[in-house]
Amino acid sequence: MEYKQRIKDIPRIERPREKLIQYGPEHLSNSELLAIILRSGKKGENVIDLANKLLKKHKAENLPNLTYKELKNFSGLGPAKACEILKFI
Repeated sequence: MEYKQRIKDIPRIERPREKLIQYGPEHLSNSELLAIILRSGKKGENVIDLANKLLKKHKAENLPNLTYKELKNFSGLGPAKACEILKFI
């Protein structure tokens, strides 16, 4: 699911955090769950699209095998976001 818009422009109930609160984690896609961990996207790309790109490249089941350096070098992820992923995965 690609949004191509700012999170603030997405109806509140369709935003990942609000969906998690309302329906529980089992009703969210992997990219929505990852978007909650990442918290923000990068200039010109919202957090859901960033999560989608990361999962297209590495697949959810491969995230635990990625190193800090591999994550940090992914466009849109810096040191803090790389650490957040490593902390939760």
